[in-house]
Amino acid sequence: MEFLGVTPLIILLAVALWQCVLIGYTFSLAGNSADEAAHKGAIAQGSRGYACRHAAERELPKVWRESMKRTECRSSSGLYKASVKLRVPVLVPGVFNLPMTIEGNAASPLEAER
Repeated sequence: MEFLGVTPLIILLAVALWQCVLIGYTFSLAGNSADEAAHKGAIAQGSRGYACRHAAERELPKVWRESMKRTECRSSSGLYKASVKLRVPVLVPGVFNLPMTIEGNAASPLEAER
């Protein structure tokens, strides 16, 4: 009988832990995506902005790519910087997103154009 009374709390805890996993995974994806974008933008021979934005989207799973807020790419004092903003899904990726965004930032040294 006690187990039945505690079962809703156990389920609530499991749901809260799963949501924390999704938030952590989104942090990881945003950071990795920004890192890839900054690297590709820094070594691009042509349009650095296009290479940066394309690299940021290419590595993301479809659900996060579709909910991506924006990607900013710019050069600044010898570095190429990328900023990626992703929305956090609620429980099931692709169904509903939290109104918060996770931002990943990265920088890579600029390669000279030849």
